[in-house]
Amino acid sequence: MSDVRAVPIGDQRITTAKSITVVSPYDGKVLGIIPACGAVEVDQSVVAAHSAMNSKPLAAWRRAEILETAARLLGERVEEFAQTIARESAKPISTARVEVARTISTFIFSAAAARSLAGEMVPMDSAAAGEGKLAFTLRVPIGVVGAISPFNFPLNLVAHKVAPAIAAGCAVVLKPASQTPFSAIALAEMLLDECGLPAGYLNVVTGSGSVVGEAIVNHGDIAMITFTGSPEVGWEIKAQAPRKKVGLELGNNAPVIIEPDADIETVATQIAIAGFSYAGQSCISTQRVYVHEDVVDELVAQLVPRIEKLKVGDPLDDSTDVSALISVSERDRVMEWIEEAQQGGATVLCGGEVVDGVLSPTLLIDVTPEMKVCSHEVFGPVVSIQRYKLTDEALRLANDTRYGLQAAIFTNDFSIAMKAITTLDFGGVLVNEVPTFRSDQMPYGGLRDSGNTREGPQYAVMEMTETRLVILHLPTTSEK
Repeated sequence: MSDVRAVPIGDQRITTAKSITVVSPYDGKVLGIIPACGAVEVDQSVVAAHSAMNSKPLAAWRRAEILETAARLLGERVEEFAQTIARESAKPISTARVEVARTISTFIFSAAAARSLAGEMVPMDSAAAGEGKLAFTLRVPIGVVGAISPFNFPLNLVAHKVAPAIAAGCAVVLKPASQTPFSAIALAEMLLDECGLPAGYLNVVTGSGSVVGEAIVNHGDIAMITFTGSPEVGWEIKAQAPRKKVGLELGNNAPVIIEPDADIETVATQIAIAGFSYAGQSCISTQRVYVHEDVVDELVAQLVPRIEKLKVGDPLDDSTDVSALISVSERDRVMEWIEEAQQGGATVLCGGEVVDGVLSPTLLIDVTPEMKVCSHEVFGPVVSIQRYKLTDEALRLANDTRYGLQAAIFTNDFSIAMKAITTLDFGGVLVNEVPTFRSDQMPYGGLRDSGNTREGPQYAVMEMTETRLVILHLPTTSEK
């Protein structure tokens, strides 16, 4: 494949002299070639974005109409987009179809946010100084949004940045992950060519984070950065851009507590999916499992056979449950962490080996908090079990982390559930559900090294708009 896939910038589709070859994480086959953009292309994108916002401001009904059209067209092309996701990310095709369905929801909820975006009345005459005045607020676009998206949800996490920005009336300069650019490019083309989004409202700049990402972060005419990725990169962006609004959705090492009264069969069924879907490459993949000592043997007996039944292989095979990690280097890193845990006294109950290039789903027991598989974000197909005696101990262990995205507990005891809700220091606490659950309209985000914002269209739109206060002086009779 010698042709370079052009990317939309303003009213043009551009390529560059330098390029990046994109390969399949599963078998290494070349999938295509994309431009290696740089600071020049980022600047062109920002100029086009400002021009679009100034010359073609979109009314709320028009923004909603564009987003609703996108949802409809995605619904007609589920398989097309799912195949693209599966090829470029090695996400199993069945899971890729779910991602497309979720993306449709993201656009629908963004359209609803556009139609309902409003300010509020300010009761001016509640103070003597405000008597004779009428005041209200408007929500106005913050400006050009720089969006940097990750590889693990190459369509839906792009949508979680682009769709709310459109709903807010903002133009976007989008840098998709270099490993998985084709879903984002196809989405941008659809929005611009078929949904009525004016040129300049969505500009795609493919390239490395050190070049394109840096140019976006440091550009003086970008008002807001929205970033999903690693804490190290995210907080460095925040430090580099102190005068910009910076929304960060970062990592996690999601814990779940299993009390002795939990339905162990249900728990095992859910963890077998939540810990290994897309090979654990999700910010809220179930990673740390704290099990009461009275039921740990039962959980292991239920969980191991479920994990061993997961089919590992080609992401384009409908029966595949787990496929390759995004790169060989990531696979090797996760294997090193597993080996480190074993050397520290943990036991591999299943998995822990590479078969035909793919790391098999791995379950560890008797891990300790300082092991990397517990203290860091694995971002691989690894789940670790620790035993506990008292609920307070489990809550303490769950909170012993630099992350704080989502945590969960399984119990039928209302008082214990309420204690967990008030004690677990995370952006989201789930009861009788795995921490991997996410519905796209909910306020999703975390604390500490998990980030500083809340995603979900309604909440993201508020981040991408500013409050403008309007005060009207009401003339008295003598002034008329």
